Amino acid sequence: MSSDDALVLTRLGAREAQRRIRDGKITAAALLEACLDRIRALDGQLRAWTHVDDASARAAARERDAETRAGRPRGALHGVPVGIKDIFDVAGMPTTGGARPWAHRRATEDATAVARLRAAGAVIVGKTATTEFAYRDPAPTRNPWNLGHTPGGSSAGSGAAVAARMIPLANGSQTVGSVLRPAAYNGVVGLKPTHDLIPVDGVIPLAWSFDHVGVLARSVDDAALMLGVLAGGEYDAAAGRPPRIAVAPELIARAEPEVAGHLRAVADAFRAAGATLVEVTLPPSFGALHAAGLTVLEAEAAAYHQEEFRKHAAEFGKEMRAGVEAGLAATAVGYINANRARLRFRADVTPILAAHDALLSPTAPTPAPAGLGSTGDGSLCAPWSYTGMPSISLPSGLAASGLPFAVQLTTGAGHEQFLLRVAAWCEGVLRFSAAPTL
Repeated sequence: MSSDDALVLTRLGAREAQRRIRDGKITAAALLEACLDRIRALDGQLRAWTHVDDASARAAARERDAETRAGRPRGALHGVPVGIKDIFDVAGMPTTGGARPWAHRRATEDATAVARLRAAGAVIVGKTATTEFAYRDPAPTRNPWNLGHTPGGSSAGSGAAVAARMIPLANGSQTVGSVLRPAAYNGVVGLKPTHDLIPVDGVIPLAWSFDHVGVLARSVDDAALMLGVLAGGEYDAAAGRPPRIAVAPELIARAEPEVAGHLRAVADAFRAAGATLVEVTLPPSFGALHAAGLTVLEAEAAAYHQEEFRKHAAEFGKEMRAGVEAGLAATAVGYINANRARLRFRADVTPILAAHDALLSPTAPTPAPAGLGSTGDGSLCAPWSYTGMPSISLPSGLAASGLPFAVQLTTGAGHEQFLLRVAAWCEGVLRFSAAPTL
């Protein structure tokens, strides 16, 4: 295979790749080799992967090709290479959680989300890098748009690998902003569905009340395809009518001027294309949400990690150690009151979301920040993680720095299908097609 042919293959989206494999126009083996070649060429710089299982992936790709020849394709992701965030168990592969060796294990069973991907015919390539225990201590991954900038976290490797055309799809998890922020910083689509829509068994928890399994892809259509597999249903991304979109000034005010200006320009473009833009005010309970969410997160993280923390406290990363210590110091009354506060905001904001097709906001206050010592600011994603509402991040343009901009759309719990159709309409207006030049 020539380098030009391989590059064409790695640019394929998941749905197009699956269609070509099913129709016999390409093979799963050829697509996988193109992805493996790109991983070998780029991962020394990007460090998006903690484990690549060439042998198992090749065996799976050969099996998918045999099934294609026999007229027995497995499902919606037949032959499509997929990366798995390294807090998910994959049978036969190490699960490191981005932590030091004392926390590593070799899984004997797949997490449910991984098992569903296999059953749909996906080719599991390996494990993508994560921040330590999916919290704030950065992964070694770099941003493919600019190696001196963060790729975000905690799904750092998944975002970078999809953006760099190493794979068309990857999974991730989000407890605060860990799918949508890496999607935003890396210029790809990130989808976080309603809390508990996708099972989290076989996944290292951070905070059970907020942990979501999510999707990183290069189009809304591909995100819908993978969501259907993970959630055990079918979702389509056919663009609907021009939507009625809410905009909350409180959220725009949290962004730096360049991002706020871009968000307003995006809103103007949506309005010019036929959408109705409505300014809304978030309920007063929004003011207590961030502190409440952090209290719940820290308490639940401490509950999970307390036994190992007693043995290995000095080996935890700085941010994770501080979070566990804060959680261990929390009181039952504080935890209960924090949960009541975040559920109050959920109840208060639900009617606002129900009255509109989506709420538009920046995904992050800035494009990917310079430096690798932080994963950036997840505060604009946090409200929808703390309340379990589905959200999607769309790449929406390029900043003066050449780094991607992104916007976030949110709907009420359980309305993923509607969110995807609104997102597809917005994607059609945005027409983002840029890619990192690696």
